[in-house]
Amino acid sequence: MSDPVPPPPVIDVHGVSKLYQIYDRPQDRLKQSLLRHRRTYYREFWALRDVSLTIGRGETVGLVGRNGSGKSTLLQIICGTLRPTSGRAAVHGRVSALLELGSGFNADFTGRENVTLNCAILGLSKAETARLFEEVVAFADIGGHLDQPIKTYSTGMVMRLAFAAAVAVNPDLLIVDEALAVGDEAFQRRCIARIEDIKKAGATILFVSHSAAQVIQICDRAVLIDHGDVLYDGPPRRAMNFYHRLLYTPPDKVARFRDALLEAKRGGGPLPDERVADERVGDGAAAAASGPADDGGGEDYFNPGMVPSSATLYESRGATIGEVTITTPDGRRVNMLLPGRRYVIRYRVTLAVAAWALAVGTSIKTLGGVELGGGTTSRGQRMVPFAEAGTVLEVAHAFDCLLLEGTYFVNAGVSAQVGPERLWLHRKVDTAMFTIVPTPPAFSAGLVDFRFDSTVTEAAPAAD
Repeated sequence: MSDPVPPPPVIDVHGVSKLYQIYDRPQDRLKQSLLRHRRTYYREFWALRDVSLTIGRGETVGLVGRNGSGKSTLLQIICGTLRPTSGRAAVHGRVSALLELGSGFNADFTGRENVTLNCAILGLSKAETARLFEEVVAFADIGGHLDQPIKTYSTGMVMRLAFAAAVAVNPDLLIVDEALAVGDEAFQRRCIARIEDIKKAGATILFVSHSAAQVIQICDRAVLIDHGDVLYDGPPRRAMNFYHRLLYTPPDKVARFRDALLEAKRGGGPLPDERVADERVGDGAAAAASGPADDGGGEDYFNPGMVPSSATLYESRGATIGEVTITTPDGRRVNMLLPGRRYVIRYRVTLAVAAWALAVGTSIKTLGGVELGGGTTSRGQRMVPFAEAGTVLEVAHAFDCLLLEGTYFVNAGVSAQVGPERLWLHRKVDTAMFTIVPTPPAFSAGLVDFRFDSTVTEAAPAAD
């Protein structure tokens, strides 16, 4: 008896490339059509280059990359709305896709009419559409707007209805392109829960997002694409680490990093280490370089390309703050932090003048500039009563990282009592930055995880 033939992959992309012809002026397009064999009036732009990708039944795969990397082009080719220049893409099963907000919706039709039309396009019968309709309406939760034209909807309302219609049909393949970036937090959580239900039902999901937390929480593996090339295909956490390095690596070093990933992808070398050899703060001894973290457990590490472009250095008034760094308690430098662990913000202050009642302070703020808090030595007995000119102070602010996923900045300052006033001797704003690496399951909301010690007990029935 022969072995059963395994089912074909849901997505099978082989050697797909996509070339666009870029014309600088409208008349150049006409010239090209008339003189196509004698002269070229366009520039070539390869949105995809020899991309191959196989996704099996029941897999949830994240597609990540910088803006303009080719993600949307690849999704359109997989969905059949765009033809590749070369290569082939095959999909097996019913596809439900959210490529753009409300794509496929008619702006003049009502929400009810668009849902009915969407179900018909997906091949549902009238009976199936009627059975699913109330589920779509309940999930979208747009109230009395259902019978109003789509053109009167807000962006969030269109998103709600589009997502509800896409996930109600129990597709074999669900494609979501940044759909969860729109909508309030409550709706995003409902979307994630629905995606988890579809995943448990055995459907295949191709998920595009810039959110590391969502990719790590939802996906079984992740594919990193950049400038039309697939650079990495593997565990989500490592894919997001490489993605962040692409984002923050200086422009003059990005090409070398991309080449290293491409070479490893083609089997020509090892993957770039996710942790970089660094110097221990204080004694200058080199720390041992470690290999990439195992995807099963979180690891903090240092990304040398993560340098704030908004750093502001105030003029010195008798003191100079050195480089501000973040380390583990044993002195290993990091800027990709894990929630729940302890870290230390360190720097040196060099005095050019004598100072009285010297205090140093450090604060952390969000990417949008919101001050989250910090610490200063002006409280209690930690203030330095007097320091002579030439004194070098070692500053260390230890803290437990209770922040959730996001990117944050560090400010540092040193002040002293000058006559009746307390004045800044030196300040550094946005002098260092760090990112919180999410560790699923991530069920907390907001910016800070308060680590509530929660209990739920059954109460005694109330007396009549």
